[in-house]
Amino acid sequence: MAFWPFGKKKKKQQEERAVESSPLEPQTDATESVAPEADAVPAEQAAPAEQAPKADDVADASNVEKREAAPVASAAAGVEALTDYDPVGGSTGPFDGDNVDIEDFDFTDFSNVTLNLGSIRIPLPKESQVQVEMGEQGPKMVHIVTRYGRITPVAFAAPRTGGLWEESAEEIIQGMRSEGMPVEIQQGPWGQEVVGTGTNGVIRIVGVEGPRWFYRVTLAAPTGSEDQLAEIGRETIARSFVYRGEDPILAGNSLQVVLPAQLAQQVQAAAEAR
Repeated sequence: MAFWPFGKKKKKQQEERAVESSPLEPQTDATESVAPEADAVPAEQAAPAEQAPKADDVADASNVEKREAAPVASAAAGVEALTDYDPVGGSTGPFDGDNVDIEDFDFTDFSNVTLNLGSIRIPLPKESQVQVEMGEQGPKMVHIVTRYGRITPVAFAAPRTGGLWEESAEEIIQGMRSEGMPVEIQQGPWGQEVVGTGTNGVIRIVGVEGPRWFYRVTLAAPTGSEDQLAEIGRETIARSFVYRGEDPILAGNSLQVVLPAQLAQQVQAAAEAR
């Protein structure tokens, strides 16, 4: 976290670009990927979708005893809690995009491209790729793929009183345990992080609550890369902007994601070619 906090009004003349064109190389039957910049990691060097551990492929139920007691919280290595996190008036994100102008910040130390998904804007880490996971109704999930693993951001509508992360964290813990995963709670910059460890890797879920929104980011790393992904994942979260808008949305529902036109065209072309 060498670049926290971020000073405001440091804006340089940097054009916010959509994801640039490049050949798509589907990494699974349901996923399309695109390198967002010229110096991005080639697909064969980045952590592909099939290497990013999911709950069903990292569990080792035969060797793990299901425990019903709440995990004991421990401090995440090398991480200090943010005692003054403020998504509107603070200098560290995730920021409330409806009240904070992303153009007031200069993230060129970390990123050359900002991914605009409508409800979320994310300065992409250098040497990363974007994957779009396709579902029956179209794009299902957007992943940021780094050399250390995969970052999956999702934003939700939340009640003004907060509390959505505490509720969902309990469900996540129970879901991991039901699949035989040992679960640990670690204290991260924004509070508790849920960490599940399996035979193939580590899943870390970070939750941050803002004004009427909840930002949840899943970090899936192969064994041995979990610390590096945790660092770059937190760096990405700290530079994210969430746009809740004024439309009435039921608390717990995900905010709408809109793919940039150029990325949507690439995904469609790749799907048709396949």
